[in-house]
Amino acid sequence: MFLLSPAGEPDRPRPVFMTGYGGFSLSREPGYTPSALAWVAAGGVWALPSLRGGGEEGEEWHVSGMREQKQHTFDDFHAAAQHLIDEGWTTAEQLAISGGSNGGLLVGAALTQRPGLYRAVVCSAPLLDMVRYEQFLLGRTWNDEYGTADDAEELGWLLSYSPYHNVTDQTDYPSVLFTVFESDSRVDPNHARKMCAALQHATSSDPAKRPVLLRRETEVGHAARSVSRTVGLATDQLAFLAEATGLALD
Repeated sequence: MFLLSPAGEPDRPRPVFMTGYGGFSLSREPGYTPSALAWVAAGGVWALPSLRGGGEEGEEWHVSGMREQKQHTFDDFHAAAQHLIDEGWTTAEQLAISGGSNGGLLVGAALTQRPGLYRAVVCSAPLLDMVRYEQFLLGRTWNDEYGTADDAEELGWLLSYSPYHNVTDQTDYPSVLFTVFESDSRVDPNHARKMCAALQHATSSDPAKRPVLLRRETEVGHAARSVSRTVGLATDQLAFLAEATGLALD
């Protein structure tokens, strides 16, 4: 796990922004990230764990986080979060997580599996209904990675972690901001719309303190966007997480 912090060692618990991907053999490595710099400049810690399902450690690492082994990706993410708490970097009340696309699936599974471990979540252009994901847009091209609901055994894999199917009534869920893009040709915005409605109905948290919100943009696709829209999205996401975790952004 890569950490960016104002201090070399944990001097006190700080708001943490943790992100990850863990899929399709894609490697997430440190690079220039303006939002990370903004978070750390305000006194927080930015964290990037390497997760099974990605490509950081080769193809075996990828395979151990796909299909019937997809839960390993989420277990790695939970372990990274717990490590940050145990080592004194942060607390559960100061831990924010963010992910997009397959990373949106990651944080969606994180918040439904361990709602008490995370204080706030940004879930962007996410896959969340893993039973029906193949029926929309490019979903049918991803069943080598996740499995198919048309096969009874593989449907069991998907149901075991599908965030939409694991929302539980009267659960104290964290603050959640879904961000969707109406011209997304990869992941249908309906994933986030359905999940947002399900969480709003199920959560026992005070909506004034732990809101579940949907941010919608038109004429924007899955990734490419203008600089002004990139800045606007990052600003809203950081402000949402900072308010929840107590980080003072200037």
